[in-house]
Amino acid sequence: MPNDYFRFKQFTVRQAGVPMKVGTDGVLLGAWAAFDGTERHILDIGTGTGLIALMAAQRTASDDPRRPEALVDAVEIDAASSRMAALNAASSPWAPRIRVHHSPLQTYAPECATRYDHILTNPPYFTESLTPPDAGRALARHADALPFDELARHSAALLAPGGRLSLILPPDAVAAFTLRALAHGLRCARKTDVFPTPTGRIKRTLAEFMFHPPRYDADFLIIADEGRRGYSEEYRELTRDFYLKF
Repeated sequence: MPNDYFRFKQFTVRQAGVPMKVGTDGVLLGAWAAFDGTERHILDIGTGTGLIALMAAQRTASDDPRRPEALVDAVEIDAASSRMAALNAASSPWAPRIRVHHSPLQTYAPECATRYDHILTNPPYFTESLTPPDAGRALARHADALPFDELARHSAALLAPGGRLSLILPPDAVAAFTLRALAHGLRCARKTDVFPTPTGRIKRTLAEFMFHPPRYDADFLIIADEGRRGYSEEYRELTRDFYLKF
């Protein structure tokens, strides 16, 4: 059974009584997303217990008074998860910079006047597959609550002109989302296929979308050595600022 909390190097995620616990997908996305120090406003869609929002706040922290720190908005449809995300944000070193909104994206987006420099999401992706039996997990993981077209449309409306949308999906869902993103003016700028081991199949794909990407980059990431004897050096390097074991 998962612990009621997950401790990282600079923050702790409490997760008792919520449908979706801390997992590799969220850590991957929070560590992989590109930040260049110019971000002023960041949005985490479907924040769950606030993991990705907290990682974004950590990565955009600054000791330089000439570089203002980014404000992070986190949107979550599940009431229990939203309350837990707010608690985790308030208990973190970046409490003044994180705001948690208990709302579906479809309600939040039309009322939001902010344009975001970076939007991150570990979105629901099950479509034709069976819905998870637990109602909370179904809401978090099944795309009925947030279809790809609505995610792409609202993200495009909320992005600043040079902004980025970063997300993580199973590989068989990437093409479907990419088509919907293209319909709303967003093109893939960067993609990383994630393999569990050197000989395993692609498990997840990390993708970044922009309105006018200057180029397209593609690479891959291997999480563990063959036989799962230990984590790969590239995975350790990517997540070193967060996991206590690294």
